Amino acid sequence: MKLSNQERMTGWRSDQDKRGLLYLAGFACVGMALPYAIYPMFAMKILCFGLFAYAYNILFGYIGMLSFGHAAFFGAASYTTAHTAKFWGLTPEFTILLGTAVASLFGLVIGWLAIRRTGLYFAMITLALAQLVYFYAVQAPWTHSEDGIQSVPRGKLFGLIDLSQSMSMYYVVLGIFLIGFAIAYRATHSPFGEIIKAIRDNEMRAVSLGYDPDRFKLLAFVLSAGLSGLAGATGAIVFQLSSLADLNFMHSADVLLMVLIGGTGTVLGPVVGAGIFVSLQELLGPFGPWIKVVTGGIFVLLILLFRKGLVGTVIDLFRFIPSRRSAAAADAATKP
Repeated sequence: MKLSNQERMTGWRSDQDKRGLLYLAGFACVGMALPYAIYPMFAMKILCFGLFAYAYNILFGYIGMLSFGHAAFFGAASYTTAHTAKFWGLTPEFTILLGTAVASLFGLVIGWLAIRRTGLYFAMITLALAQLVYFYAVQAPWTHSEDGIQSVPRGKLFGLIDLSQSMSMYYVVLGIFLIGFAIAYRATHSPFGEIIKAIRDNEMRAVSLGYDPDRFKLLAFVLSAGLSGLAGATGAIVFQLSSLADLNFMHSADVLLMVLIGGTGTVLGPVVGAGIFVSLQELLGPFGPWIKVVTGGIFVLLILLFRKGLVGTVIDLFRFIPSRRSAAAADAATKP
């Protein structure tokens, strides 16, 4: 009995939803145990950067657009959250939502301008516009220039949960990470996700099928910017600080490295890459000014040895072994 296209699509969605729930449950279980294995602050840093890497992976891994300006969304949300929490006295939930909204608005404007070009030109436009945001932050009085906004109050979430307690703050960050992951997974494993992957693989074919590539690119860009902003806003509350480092070009390069190390276009890759990146920064701290040189060398080796990232390489390995066994069995069956 042949299945209709609608039935196939329904079955495909059901399978993707089940996998997504399994990933979500796995992250929740590991996340619940993580602060008992490492320092809660260190764990929160991994979660914030992991969410940032997931946001970047939507754009780079699934639609193939290389951006050098994602620090603008992370930093803009961080500054908005820090300022509204410290000087306006807003509660954490409102400051994080405001930061995410500002990042999404920036994503809409920058994306609308940048998607008109592709490849290197797109990357350079995102870099140039992000640098405009950076230099604005250097000059604007409310950002306090190189001092940044320090001693950001964590406050009480919904007026009930005291975020000054490390464990309370950690589980809130874990919840935000899980929400961000669920949004990213649902977007990339849906008909929308299939369309942006089709645009990545063959844009002209997508046009011939009736899709508007610019529209889907802009949607993906805004979604990526919004989730980057969610990570930046959460980080401002966690670390009680917002500084120019959040807007620096190197921050965009860092998130690109996280995705490359973990594996572009994979589910586990961004968080694995973020975990490795943050861990190396902590472990190599004693090297002082040489930390960039040492970590740069390690990252170059990792990228050269694992061209599809660590997770991508492992996935290929698990696919290769059964295929080799199947080929060997087929050869044995054909022999007299």
